[in-house]
Amino acid sequence: MSGKRKKESAVSDDDLRDLSSKIAGLWRFLGRELKIPQQTLDRIGSNNPEDVTAKCYQSLLYWRKNSANPSKEVLEDARRAMNIDTEERSDSSSDGQGDHNVHPVTEQQRLASSSEKAGMWRYLGKELHIPKSVLDNIDMKPSREAVNRCHDVLCQWEQTTSEPPRLVLKQAQQKVNEIYTELEKKLTAALKMTYRKQYDAIQPIPYIRDRLYRIDRIFVEGGVKVLVAGSWERLTSYQDILTDKRATLLRVIEGDPGYGKSTLALEFAYDWGEGVKGSPVENVRILIILRLRQLGGVQSIYQAIKWFLLSEENVQVSDIKAVIESCHSVKIILDGHDEYPDRDSEDQSDIRKIVMREMFQDLNVSLTTRYLPKHYDQSARRYKLTGFDDRARDEYIHKAVVGDAGEQAVRRVKQKLKDNPILSDLCDVPLIFVMFAHMAHEKKDFRKFKSVTEFFRYMIQCFHHHLLSKMRDTNVGQMRRFENDHASLDQMAFDGLSKEHQQLSWSVEEVRRQLGDDCCEYYVRLGILIKEEVASGVEIRFYHKLFCEWFAAHHLARLSAGVWDPSVLEYVHPYDLQYLYRFTCGLSQDSSERLINYLRKLPGGDKFTILCLLEQTGDHDKFMDVVRDLCRETLEISNDDNKLMQRSTLQLLEIASSRSVPTVCLHLDRCLSEAITTGGNLLLNSGLHVPPFSTLETIEITGKGLNIPEEKMVGVLAYADKCDELKELKFNDGCLLPLTVPAARIPSSLKTRNIGVRYDRGHGLVYRFDLGADQWVVPESNIPRSLNVTMKAEDSQLEQQWCVQELNLASAAGIPTSCLRIDGCLSEGFTAGGNLLLNSGLHMPPSSTLETIEITGEGLDIPEEKMIGLLAFTEKCERLKKLTFKWEQLLIPVSVPAGKIPPSLKARNIGVLLHSLDDLVYRLNLIKGKWVEHGSGAAEIGVIGLRSVNQDGHEWSIRELTRASAAGIPISCLHLDRCVSEAVTASGNILLNSGLHVPPSSTLEKIEITGEDLDISEQKMTELLAYAGECERLEKLTLQCLLPLSAIPAEQIPPSLKTRNIEVLLHSLGELVYHLSLTQGKWVKHGSGTARIGDTVYLDHREQDEHKRTVRELTRAAAAGVPTACLQLDGCLSKAVTAGGNLLLNSGLHVPPSSTLETIEITQARLDIPEEKMIGLLAYAEKCEKLRKLTFEGKHLLIPVSVQAEKIPPSLKTRNIEVLLLHSLGGLDYNLKLIEGKWVKPGPGTARIGRIDLYSSNLQDENEWRIRELTRASTAGIPIARVDIDHCSPVADQSGSSLALSRSQLSLPILSTLQELRIVDEGRRMDNTEVVGILSYTAHCTAVKDLWFWYQTLPDRVHGAESTLSTLRSRNVSVTWQDPRLTTKYLNLSTGQWELDRRRRKVCLIS
Repeated sequence: MSGKRKKESAVSDDDLRDLSSKIAGLWRFLGRELKIPQQTLDRIGSNNPEDVTAKCYQSLLYWRKNSANPSKEVLEDARRAMNIDTEERSDSSSDGQGDHNVHPVTEQQRLASSSEKAGMWRYLGKELHIPKSVLDNIDMKPSREAVNRCHDVLCQWEQTTSEPPRLVLKQAQQKVNEIYTELEKKLTAALKMTYRKQYDAIQPIPYIRDRLYRIDRIFVEGGVKVLVAGSWERLTSYQDILTDKRATLLRVIEGDPGYGKSTLALEFAYDWGEGVKGSPVENVRILIILRLRQLGGVQSIYQAIKWFLLSEENVQVSDIKAVIESCHSVKIILDGHDEYPDRDSEDQSDIRKIVMREMFQDLNVSLTTRYLPKHYDQSARRYKLTGFDDRARDEYIHKAVVGDAGEQAVRRVKQKLKDNPILSDLCDVPLIFVMFAHMAHEKKDFRKFKSVTEFFRYMIQCFHHHLLSKMRDTNVGQMRRFENDHASLDQMAFDGLSKEHQQLSWSVEEVRRQLGDDCCEYYVRLGILIKEEVASGVEIRFYHKLFCEWFAAHHLARLSAGVWDPSVLEYVHPYDLQYLYRFTCGLSQDSSERLINYLRKLPGGDKFTILCLLEQTGDHDKFMDVVRDLCRETLEISNDDNKLMQRSTLQLLEIASSRSVPTVCLHLDRCLSEAITTGGNLLLNSGLHVPPFSTLETIEITGKGLNIPEEKMVGVLAYADKCDELKELKFNDGCLLPLTVPAARIPSSLKTRNIGVRYDRGHGLVYRFDLGADQWVVPESNIPRSLNVTMKAEDSQLEQQWCVQELNLASAAGIPTSCLRIDGCLSEGFTAGGNLLLNSGLHMPPSSTLETIEITGEGLDIPEEKMIGLLAFTEKCERLKKLTFKWEQLLIPVSVPAGKIPPSLKARNIGVLLHSLDDLVYRLNLIKGKWVEHGSGAAEIGVIGLRSVNQDGHEWSIRELTRASAAGIPISCLHLDRCVSEAVTASGNILLNSGLHVPPSSTLEKIEITGEDLDISEQKMTELLAYAGECERLEKLTLQCLLPLSAIPAEQIPPSLKTRNIEVLLHSLGELVYHLSLTQGKWVKHGSGTARIGDTVYLDHREQDEHKRTVRELTRAAAAGVPTACLQLDGCLSKAVTAGGNLLLNSGLHVPPSSTLETIEITQARLDIPEEKMIGLLAYAEKCEKLRKLTFEGKHLLIPVSVQAEKIPPSLKTRNIEVLLLHSLGGLDYNLKLIEGKWVKPGPGTARIGRIDLYSSNLQDENEWRIRELTRASTAGIPIARVDIDHCSPVADQSGSSLALSRSQLSLPILSTLQELRIVDEGRRMDNTEVVGILSYTAHCTAVKDLWFWYQTLPDRVHGAESTLSTLRSRNVSVTWQDPRLTTKYLNLSTGQWELDRRRRKVCLIS
């Protein structure tokens, strides 16, 4: 493709796998560069927790599938943005022993090393002897993750090292791995010890401190739900929280106070610490569990881990960070975010970053909390603990309470719970049930309670009595005083809870100041207050927040009994602190009245009013007054309520029923289970039963998608029959009821009591079920003025039956139906027997009161005969005014035979409307059967696009094009994008590759045809022009495809095109446009001014299908005299390079010389251009008359070291053409001196080549290219710092004029500018002749100052080379040998003896 840049090429699976293996450790960074959503990266990370390469590959697959432009070029741009070089050669090890130890480190190895134990980057830096100041600078770079820092360390090391790199790196990595292993062992052992202390010492009853349990003895699974698509779904086990595949890497676990959030965290700690089989944390390497209430003011999570989990270990914070960043299997649980002191702070602490997914993005993080954080990543998966059900309670009693005491003991505990029904809801709360169960088992005097307040008061008394019984010899009087007078503690608790940001812990000094030393110590010994270590020291908190609410309630009771100021409750929200309100109402009758009145004024306050009301045990009359007030209004049980709320409402109904208090209405909002009824009761989805209530007057049921078939409807009616005072049973929109109920199944008493059963369908139509006539009827008082009915494709057959019935009822009752919308639910037959036929098989008869029918449905095909059937149906709808068709790709016939249109439709002037392109609306002219514009008459259609990627829409677009043309509506443009067939036209129409025909349009103004592969011959072009001549209003035909270079015979061009002066344009390379001279049939430049192809024209090896068009347009530009700035041949030249004076492409095409081409760039790897082919290229360049520059660039591009000057075309010399070789070895550029045929440095400046390696593991062409470029540099006088010949077993020829690389067919000529030569051959034994040969070669390389032998076995003395040694000695050349034992020896150039340098040896011995 030509233009501003190359056409972007597709990415294959192999491309993605190759890249994944190279940059696996940086997959998340690449994902961000490719704009992959963070949530998707998190999901990919969680699905492949251990396999980094798989994460990278899956993220690339997602990008390719979802990106608008998944091309190699975009991928390469992302790679460059990350500064990753993926073009490094593959360093697969050869058969030579040990050669992997001395190769340089490639980018792939840097990345692999960076992603492996990335957090240990400082240790790696120390092992590589990088100064601490440099490591500190790397650490100070902002927003750098460990993998980046590790990569920086390796790059910094490579810039400074002069040792064999991989050997050193391997040794350093081995040492770092050893350090990491020891650190990880140390950390995990210490963590497990810390957790063991926590889960081995569980106190079910806090005041009995001498009875401790291990977590596995008391842990029982409660209910767990997960939020999916707005609905809570039940999980089978707590373990599913960590194994849920739908979850992102951040999980939020919600739960009310006492529901076991912290206990769940300890159970995970136990599973990990004890290696429980099958647990989701069994194979986790590191598990971090932090109690967030301890972390106030702590910015670093690593510091928090040190202080609270590893305080007894001699381990540095930096080591903790290094291990966590290096470990690929880490899970983190942050417990109690609602108690986190800095939860609402704007400071950028690590905890805030983790919750916002700005830190630990690759780790599984779980957060427990009572309520959602103010700031958190919205993609987090939410879970909810729902407490204990009967099964869980039974299991706990057996497991933790009675032990071996037997079933009788179990029954006693359960009986005490039955004796306390008021506590049944509270015992859904695991914390409360645990204390209840233990107390019920151990207390013989355990009594019945009338309220939660009574139970809590009894429980607090047990705390005090237990301590008093243990402290008989102490000051009992003072203890009694603390038990009875705790006002200071009450105020401290209330002040903490009533703040905008609740305070749940206090410093020891503050508590002592408020309570006094003795009182503080008493409540600590009691177990109600707990001392806990936090970052700032030691703080005191309540054993549980419920206890804090209990004492705060005493203070609120005193406040509300006096001068009442409701503002003190500004931040005391009942959703968060319901027990504070409940306890207060249970403690004080006076406070209860005020608080209930206050709550009833709050949104949703009635639900909490009921809870508070049930706490009252005082004045019966006042209690019943509140009950009557509540029952005068609708009582609601909602799906959004928790089980406690639902049961409290049922308790209120039971009280009202037992005291004969009328209850106006019970609204069951989306809370009925699928079973609807069981055992004569209504069944809620929470599992609660709603018994019949004798004083209930109205039941209202709503439920989105709640299906109540006949059998279940009978059950509901039977339930209603048992509600003695019931007057009305209402079903609202969202329920789906049966069309009828057999009279025999309807309770007779319902008929005699004349119970009203109503069904509100939601569109103004309310039905009443006639219990006597066994059918739904519409009471006259409920007849709406009009009706709207909508039927959708996804509706069930029953829902469609209701719609049909409503239309029939409306028709019979004379109710106008303003609109019937039929959305995608018509069958393929459309009509049958004069009725509409639905996809459910139902028939819809005509309605006499129907005014509008609106039909929609994507891809719905309505042929002529079915259209006539629809019109016949509308004729029978006596009041019908309008039939409307809406939706794109609704296939409506272009015309209808007027004779087949029912005459009455014409007489009634029915509007038949079609919504088409660009908001255009047609009306069917019923007299003529043709579509005409509906409206002002100024309609116009913009662009109609037909594309190869959307062939399904072709037929609809063509039909609307034809309709617009028939209606005389202008169409600004028809764009045919890669969808025209090879034949181009057929029978006077444009033929698409979908097989469809596009007829000429009389109102079409412009046609655009694009398609790089579309080849339009002269004959096809003539036919296309004939098509354009048939489009009467056509002004322009624009083409971007393969067109003939030759002129089109003028006599074959339709005369009408010439007289109408139609523009026929060709968009060529760059911004160049040609127009067809209709009088001459030739392509000429379009427009005034100087035309020029200023952008580079590309011929790309990946886009061979476009070569033909590009070559043709280059030729067209040359013929038209249009300058072409640059032609780049990117990997597409054939091995022959030229043929017949043209460039020969590997696609087989020839590129002829262009007289207007200014620059040729050849970029191609591994192309061998020997001297004769180079001369052929120069001959081609000579024929490009305006050529100024010919450049070569590409790795392993083999260009001759020199060219015979006499064979270089003379005109190139006189025109001073630049022939450049760019970015050669060492990044050097060369210029071919055409007079001499030699390559020289282009311009002034110092050029130099650094170290160059010739490896045995390299591909042949790699080494051949390096040798050729070394030779070129030497010839050009460019210094070469060093050449390493690695395991190639070089052997010099007799004259020493070259080194043959014995493991290949290559040889290294004399390099006159080489400064240092290293021969590396581990395990090779060289004889004297071989050593002398290399010394002789070195002597010929006149600039060499150092010669090294590495790891070979050499003779102890070199002999027979006196002349060579003398030459080396005169140039002061140092010859060094490091033998297989790594002993360094130096060649005495006078004696030929290898010896240790005594001065250096002495220094070594001293050090």
